[in-house]
Amino acid sequence: MNGSNPSLRRYDVAIVGAGLIGLATARELLIRQPRLRVVVLEKEHVIASQQSGHNSGVIHSGIYYPPGSLKARACVAGHRAMLEFCQEHDLPFERCGKVIVALNESELPGLDDLYHRGIANGVQGLELIGPERLRELEPHTIGIKAIYSPHTGITDFVKVAHAYAHLINQNGGEIITDCKVTSLSNKGKQIFLFCQRTLTNSHCEIRATYVITCGGLQSDKLSQMSDHKNEIRILPFRGDYYVLRPEQRNLVNALIYPVPDPRFPFLGVHFTRRIDGEVWAGPNAVLAFAREGYKRWKFSPKDLFEILGYGGFWKLAARYWKMGLAEMYRDYVKAAYVRELQRYIPALQSKDIIPGPSGVRAQAIARDGKLIDDFRIHYGENIVHIVNAPSPAATSSIILAKMIVDEAQRSFNII
Repeated sequence: MNGSNPSLRRYDVAIVGAGLIGLATARELLIRQPRLRVVVLEKEHVIASQQSGHNSGVIHSGIYYPPGSLKARACVAGHRAMLEFCQEHDLPFERCGKVIVALNESELPGLDDLYHRGIANGVQGLELIGPERLRELEPHTIGIKAIYSPHTGITDFVKVAHAYAHLINQNGGEIITDCKVTSLSNKGKQIFLFCQRTLTNSHCEIRATYVITCGGLQSDKLSQMSDHKNEIRILPFRGDYYVLRPEQRNLVNALIYPVPDPRFPFLGVHFTRRIDGEVWAGPNAVLAFAREGYKRWKFSPKDLFEILGYGGFWKLAARYWKMGLAEMYRDYVKAAYVRELQRYIPALQSKDIIPGPSGVRAQAIARDGKLIDDFRIHYGENIVHIVNAPSPAATSSIILAKMIVDEAQRSFNII
């Protein structure tokens, strides 16, 4: 999808980042105004190669998120929109269902809270079930009570991203890969984006009237290029998965999730059946030593220096250091990881799983050390920054794009 040298090209809208959010936004712009000159700039050689290409493939239904939050609204509507999009464009998907399992009495209040939260969010078909019904759905799983969400689904989000890209090209938009934005500045009524291209060892300049950045793991850096008051930072948290051996996939029928521990900011390990038939177990959550540190041993001195130099990190670490150490221990000691998985499936043995893929969560954090949970979008003069878009951003991408373009219409007067 490499375009021609864009150094002398001008556009109405330049979108930075060819992940699911950036591509969905470009698609939505062109649906509403086909005459717009829209370009999507991607620093990698292929689209959807970062978070969009490393997620679990779950089409979330919207149970976990506080009622009224942007996440809740975007996810519930996004779930329906994503299923419809997959069906319309002949993409693989399945409504496999999910159980959220309470293992003991102490988890029951949290489970009931989740159920009422899901109902308040408008999630369809939720049921509170007992151990007998749980065994019917997931015979190898133990638990004293569970939420059953029958409409939770799975798909291949890389194929979704390529479908978005196809529609962008079909409607006259451009996607330029190997085009890393290194700076952007307002000059009169134009925004100048200076880009680096590694394949040709060259630089280019993009001029656009409006800019929307959807940078994921680089979102704070892109925002800081035009908004020096933005004190939010992105911390990269790597999540490693194990994969069940093919002969043990029968241990999991669909999706098995935990009741979130309110003391810990991340969800915890779970089991995910993939659209290709694989079953993933995990992920954990450990600080990555590079922004795009998908490998355990990937290390970037520059990225790590930036993390350690941010005061919000140390406040976060002071709050969660014990749990952070426990996560790191499980990351390096397989037996400890297996023990965590066996809480839900006692029959699982260490020999049943092999190392699998990893993802990196772009987690926004404030200077006071608090994690920013909801989606966060900053609007400036002729520019929009998607500062925080963690899960369920993939599920929500079509609806988030509509929200972004709605605001662009009001702020930019482009339609």
